[in-house]
Amino acid sequence: MSIQSTIEAAASTLPPSLTRVAAVIRENPAVVIDLTINELAEKSNTSVASVVRFCRAIGFSGYAPLRMALATELGKEAAQFSARGAFGSEISEEDSLEEAVSKLAGLELLAIEETVAQLDFRVLEAAIDAMDRAERILLYGIGASQFVAEDLAHKLLRVGRNAHVLADPHEAVAATVLPVAGTVAIGFSHTGSTVETVRFLETARANGNTTVAVTSAKDSPLARAADHALFTEVRESAFRAGAMVSRIAQLTLVDCLFIGVAKRRYAETVDALQRTRLATHALRG
Repeated sequence: MSIQSTIEAAASTLPPSLTRVAAVIRENPAVVIDLTINELAEKSNTSVASVVRFCRAIGFSGYAPLRMALATELGKEAAQFSARGAFGSEISEEDSLEEAVSKLAGLELLAIEETVAQLDFRVLEAAIDAMDRAERILLYGIGASQFVAEDLAHKLLRVGRNAHVLADPHEAVAATVLPVAGTVAIGFSHTGSTVETVRFLETARANGNTTVAVTSAKDSPLARAADHALFTEVRESAFRAGAMVSRIAQLTLVDCLFIGVAKRRYAETVDALQRTRLATHALRG
Protein backbone atom coordinates (compact mmCIF):
# COMPACT_ATOMS: atom_id res chain seq x y z
CA MET A 1 0.00 0.00 0.00
CA SER A 2 1.48 3.38 -0.97
CA ILE A 3 2.10 6.01 1.69
CA GLN A 4 -0.26 8.47 0.03
CA SER A 5 -3.04 5.89 -0.16
CA THR A 6 -2.44 5.00 3.49
CA ILE A 7 -2.84 8.67 4.46
CA GLU A 8 -6.01 8.94 2.37
CA ALA A 9 -7.54 5.86 3.99
CA ALA A 10 -6.60 6.96 7.52
CA ALA A 11 -7.63 10.62 7.19
CA SER A 12 -11.25 10.17 8.25
CA THR A 13 -10.30 8.27 11.43
CA LEU A 14 -7.58 10.57 12.80
CA PRO A 15 -8.07 13.07 15.63
CA PRO A 16 -8.29 16.77 14.58
CA SER A 17 -4.63 17.69 15.16
CA LEU A 18 -3.45 14.75 13.05
CA THR A 19 -6.13 15.34 10.44
CA ARG A 20 -4.65 18.80 9.81
CA VAL A 21 -1.24 17.23 9.14
CA ALA A 22 -2.84 14.73 6.76
CA ALA A 23 -4.67 17.53 4.92
CA VAL A 24 -1.45 19.46 4.27
CA ILE A 25 0.34 16.37 2.96
CA ARG A 26 -2.63 15.25 0.84
CA GLU A 27 -2.75 18.67 -0.80
CA ASN A 28 0.91 18.45 -1.79
CA PRO A 29 2.90 15.36 -0.68
CA ALA A 30 6.20 17.04 -1.61
CA VAL A 31 5.92 19.33 1.45
CA VAL A 32 7.25 16.45 3.55
CA ILE A 33 10.47 16.58 1.52
CA ASP A 34 10.67 20.38 1.48
CA LEU A 35 9.76 21.18 5.10
CA THR A 36 11.37 20.37 8.42
CA ILE A 37 9.19 18.82 11.11
CA ASN A 38 8.89 22.22 12.81
CA GLU A 39 7.84 23.88 9.56
CA LEU A 40 5.27 21.16 8.82
CA ALA A 41 3.84 21.51 12.33
CA GLU A 42 3.52 25.28 11.85
CA LYS A 43 1.94 24.87 8.41
CA SER A 44 -0.52 22.34 9.86
CA ASN A 45 -1.35 24.60 12.81
CA THR A 46 -0.34 21.88 15.23
CA SER A 47 2.65 20.75 17.31
CA VAL A 48 5.79 18.77 16.55
CA ALA A 49 4.49 16.05 18.87
CA SER A 50 1.32 15.81 16.76
CA VAL A 51 3.39 15.39 13.59
CA VAL A 52 5.27 12.53 15.26
CA ARG A 53 1.98 10.95 16.34
CA PHE A 54 0.72 11.30 12.77
CA CYS A 55 3.81 9.47 11.46
CA ARG A 56 3.23 6.65 13.94
CA ALA A 57 -0.47 6.48 13.05
CA ILE A 58 0.40 5.67 9.44
CA GLY A 59 3.11 3.14 10.31
CA PHE A 60 6.36 5.13 10.65
CA SER A 61 8.51 5.56 13.74
CA GLY A 62 9.05 9.26 13.09
CA TYR A 63 9.31 12.08 10.59
CA ALA A 64 12.71 11.15 9.08
CA PRO A 65 11.57 7.66 7.95
CA LEU A 66 8.39 9.17 6.50
CA ARG A 67 10.40 11.77 4.54
CA MET A 68 12.73 9.13 3.13
CA ALA A 69 9.96 6.72 2.15
CA LEU A 70 7.76 9.41 0.63
CA ALA A 71 10.69 10.88 -1.33
CA THR A 72 11.33 7.44 -2.81
CA GLU A 73 7.64 6.96 -3.65
CA LEU A 74 7.30 10.38 -5.28
CA GLY A 75 10.50 9.85 -7.25
CA LYS A 76 9.24 6.57 -8.72
CA GLU A 77 5.89 8.10 -9.59
CA ALA A 78 7.47 11.17 -11.16
CA ALA A 79 9.52 8.91 -13.43
CA GLN A 80 6.48 6.80 -14.30
CA PHE A 81 4.14 9.70 -14.98
CA SER A 82 6.55 12.46 -16.03
CA ALA A 83 4.88 12.68 -19.44
CA ARG A 84 1.62 13.66 -17.76
CA GLY A 85 3.20 16.61 -15.95
CA ALA A 86 2.94 17.93 -12.37
CA PHE A 87 2.11 14.53 -10.98
CA GLY A 88 1.51 14.15 -7.25
CA SER A 89 0.12 17.61 -6.54
CA GLU A 90 -3.47 18.63 -6.03
CA ILE A 91 -5.52 20.22 -8.81
CA SER A 92 -5.15 23.96 -8.36
CA GLU A 93 -6.92 27.08 -9.55
CA GLU A 94 -3.88 27.97 -11.69
CA ASP A 95 -3.92 24.67 -13.62
CA SER A 96 -4.96 24.71 -17.24
CA LEU A 97 -7.74 22.32 -18.21
CA GLU A 98 -5.15 20.02 -19.77
CA GLU A 99 -3.06 19.99 -16.57
CA ALA A 100 -6.09 19.31 -14.39
CA VAL A 101 -7.23 16.43 -16.59
CA SER A 102 -3.69 14.99 -16.66
CA LYS A 103 -3.48 15.07 -12.87
CA LEU A 104 -6.86 13.39 -12.54
CA ALA A 105 -5.96 10.73 -15.11
CA GLY A 106 -2.74 10.00 -13.20
CA LEU A 107 -4.66 9.55 -9.95
CA GLU A 108 -7.17 7.23 -11.60
CA LEU A 109 -4.46 5.12 -13.25
CA LEU A 110 -2.67 4.81 -9.92
CA ALA A 111 -5.89 3.84 -8.16
CA ILE A 112 -6.38 0.94 -10.56
CA GLU A 113 -2.74 -0.19 -10.42
CA GLU A 114 -2.42 0.04 -6.63
CA THR A 115 -5.81 -1.56 -5.98
CA VAL A 116 -4.89 -4.57 -8.11
CA ALA A 117 -1.31 -4.72 -6.77
CA GLN A 118 -2.46 -5.03 -3.14
CA LEU A 119 -5.47 -7.26 -3.87
CA ASP A 120 -5.72 -10.30 -1.61
CA PHE A 121 -6.66 -12.98 -4.12
CA ARG A 122 -7.61 -15.46 -1.40
CA VAL A 123 -10.26 -13.03 -0.15
CA LEU A 124 -11.35 -12.29 -3.72
CA GLU A 125 -11.66 -16.01 -4.44
CA ALA A 126 -13.70 -16.56 -1.27
CA ALA A 127 -16.08 -13.71 -2.20
CA ILE A 128 -16.46 -15.13 -5.72
CA ASP A 129 -17.15 -18.61 -4.27
CA ALA A 130 -19.93 -17.18 -2.13
CA MET A 131 -21.42 -15.22 -5.04
CA ASP A 132 -21.27 -18.24 -7.34
CA ARG A 133 -23.23 -20.37 -4.84
CA ALA A 134 -25.66 -17.59 -3.91
CA GLU A 135 -29.37 -17.86 -4.59
CA ARG A 136 -29.64 -14.11 -4.05
CA ILE A 137 -27.12 -11.24 -4.11
CA LEU A 138 -28.04 -8.00 -2.32
CA LEU A 139 -26.06 -4.85 -3.14
CA TYR A 140 -26.10 -1.57 -1.27
CA GLY A 141 -24.27 1.76 -1.27
CA ILE A 142 -25.02 5.42 -0.64
CA GLY A 143 -24.36 8.25 -3.10
CA ALA A 144 -21.68 7.44 -5.67
CA SER A 145 -21.29 3.97 -4.15
CA GLN A 146 -24.86 3.22 -5.20
CA PHE A 147 -23.84 3.73 -8.83
CA VAL A 148 -21.07 1.17 -8.31
CA ALA A 149 -23.56 -1.29 -6.80
CA GLU A 150 -25.85 -0.75 -9.80
CA ASP A 151 -22.98 -1.47 -12.17
CA LEU A 152 -22.32 -4.86 -10.56
CA ALA A 153 -26.04 -5.68 -10.47
CA HIS A 154 -26.35 -4.88 -14.19
CA LYS A 155 -23.43 -7.16 -15.04
CA LEU A 156 -24.74 -10.01 -12.91
CA LEU A 157 -28.28 -9.75 -14.27
CA ARG A 158 -26.92 -9.94 -17.83
CA VAL A 159 -25.54 -13.40 -17.05
CA GLY A 160 -28.63 -14.69 -15.24
CA ARG A 161 -27.65 -14.08 -11.61
CA ASN A 162 -30.29 -13.02 -9.07
CA ALA A 163 -28.90 -9.60 -8.04
CA HIS A 164 -30.76 -6.71 -6.41
CA VAL A 165 -29.68 -3.13 -5.74
CA LEU A 166 -31.44 -1.79 -2.65
CA ALA A 167 -32.11 1.92 -2.91
CA ASP A 168 -33.51 2.70 0.53
CA PRO A 169 -31.84 2.03 3.92
CA HIS A 170 -35.05 0.59 5.40
CA GLU A 171 -35.52 -1.63 2.35
CA ALA A 172 -31.89 -2.74 2.58
CA VAL A 173 -32.09 -3.80 6.21
CA ALA A 174 -35.51 -5.44 5.71
CA ALA A 175 -34.22 -7.52 2.79
CA THR A 176 -31.39 -8.96 4.88
CA VAL A 177 -33.72 -10.41 7.53
CA LEU A 178 -35.84 -12.39 5.07
CA PRO A 179 -35.09 -16.13 5.43
CA VAL A 180 -33.66 -16.68 1.94
CA ALA A 181 -30.94 -19.32 2.09
CA GLY A 182 -27.76 -18.65 0.16
CA THR A 183 -27.86 -14.85 0.33
CA VAL A 184 -24.74 -12.74 -0.16
CA ALA A 185 -24.84 -9.08 0.90
CA ILE A 186 -22.27 -6.69 -0.60
CA GLY A 187 -21.79 -3.21 0.85
CA PHE A 188 -19.90 -0.37 -0.86
CA SER A 189 -18.43 2.57 1.07
CA HIS A 190 -15.19 4.43 0.34
CA THR A 191 -14.75 5.51 3.96
CA GLY A 192 -16.12 2.29 5.42
CA SER A 193 -18.10 4.28 7.96
CA THR A 194 -21.34 5.13 6.12
CA VAL A 195 -23.90 4.34 8.83
CA GLU A 196 -26.59 2.90 6.56
CA THR A 197 -24.18 0.64 4.70
CA VAL A 198 -22.55 -0.60 7.89
CA ARG A 199 -25.97 -1.41 9.37
CA PHE A 200 -26.90 -3.25 6.16
CA LEU A 201 -23.89 -5.56 6.45
CA GLU A 202 -24.18 -5.98 10.21
CA THR A 203 -27.85 -6.99 9.93
CA ALA A 204 -27.11 -9.30 7.01
CA ARG A 205 -24.38 -11.07 8.95
CA ALA A 206 -26.49 -11.33 12.12
CA ASN A 207 -29.13 -13.13 10.04
CA GLY A 208 -26.73 -15.74 8.71
CA ASN A 209 -25.91 -14.20 5.32
CA THR A 210 -22.43 -14.03 3.81
CA THR A 211 -21.16 -10.44 3.79
CA VAL A 212 -18.67 -8.70 1.48
CA ALA A 213 -17.29 -5.17 1.91
CA VAL A 214 -15.71 -2.96 -0.76
CA THR A 215 -13.94 -0.06 0.95
CA SER A 216 -10.63 1.78 1.24
CA ALA A 217 -10.51 1.67 5.05
CA LYS A 218 -9.09 -1.53 6.53
CA ASP A 219 -9.85 -0.67 10.14
CA SER A 220 -13.42 0.43 9.56
CA PRO A 221 -16.85 -0.66 10.79
CA LEU A 222 -17.75 -1.89 7.30
CA ALA A 223 -14.64 -4.06 7.04
CA ARG A 224 -15.31 -5.51 10.49
CA ALA A 225 -18.89 -6.36 9.48
CA ALA A 226 -17.69 -8.33 6.44
CA ASP A 227 -16.79 -12.00 6.10
CA HIS A 228 -14.72 -10.97 3.08
CA ALA A 229 -13.33 -7.42 2.81
CA LEU A 230 -11.88 -6.10 -0.45
CA PHE A 231 -9.88 -2.87 -0.31
CA THR A 232 -9.30 -0.07 -2.78
CA GLU A 233 -6.15 2.09 -2.84
CA VAL A 234 -7.17 5.67 -3.53
CA ARG A 235 -5.80 9.20 -3.50
CA GLU A 236 -8.92 11.24 -3.97
CA SER A 237 -8.85 14.74 -5.44
CA ALA A 238 -10.27 17.64 -3.43
CA PHE A 239 -12.89 17.87 -6.20
CA ARG A 240 -14.81 14.93 -4.76
CA ALA A 241 -18.32 15.81 -5.93
CA GLY A 242 -19.60 12.44 -7.11
CA ALA A 243 -16.42 10.74 -5.86
CA MET A 244 -14.15 10.40 -8.86
CA VAL A 245 -11.02 8.37 -8.13
CA SER A 246 -12.64 6.27 -5.39
CA ARG A 247 -15.42 5.32 -7.81
CA ILE A 248 -12.89 4.14 -10.40
CA ALA A 249 -11.14 1.96 -7.81
CA GLN A 250 -14.43 0.44 -6.66
CA LEU A 251 -15.40 -0.29 -10.26
CA THR A 252 -12.09 -2.10 -10.68
CA LEU A 253 -13.03 -4.47 -7.85
CA VAL A 254 -16.55 -4.83 -9.28
CA ASP A 255 -15.06 -6.02 -12.55
CA CYS A 256 -12.76 -8.43 -10.70
CA LEU A 257 -15.77 -9.93 -8.90
CA PHE A 258 -17.79 -10.17 -12.10
CA ILE A 259 -15.00 -11.78 -14.12
CA GLY A 260 -14.46 -14.32 -11.35
CA VAL A 261 -18.16 -15.22 -11.17
CA ALA A 262 -18.51 -15.29 -14.96
CA LYS A 263 -15.54 -17.66 -15.38
CA ARG A 264 -17.06 -20.22 -13.01
CA ARG A 265 -19.74 -21.01 -15.62
CA TYR A 266 -17.97 -19.94 -18.77
CA ALA A 267 -20.25 -21.54 -21.37
CA GLU A 268 -23.40 -20.32 -19.60
CA THR A 269 -21.95 -16.81 -19.33
CA VAL A 270 -21.08 -16.60 -23.03
CA ASP A 271 -24.54 -17.88 -23.97
CA ALA A 272 -26.27 -15.43 -21.63
CA LEU A 273 -24.28 -12.47 -22.95
CA GLN A 274 -25.08 -13.43 -26.54
CA ARG A 275 -28.79 -13.80 -25.76
CA THR A 276 -29.04 -10.48 -23.94
CA ARG A 277 -27.03 -8.72 -26.63
CA LEU A 278 -29.34 -10.03 -29.35
CA ALA A 279 -32.45 -9.16 -27.30
CA THR A 280 -31.37 -5.54 -26.93
CA HIS A 281 -29.98 -5.15 -30.45
CA ALA A 282 -33.24 -3.91 -31.94
CA LEU A 283 -33.49 -1.22 -29.24
CA ARG A 284 -30.27 0.34 -30.51
CA GLY A 285 -31.86 1.26 -33.83
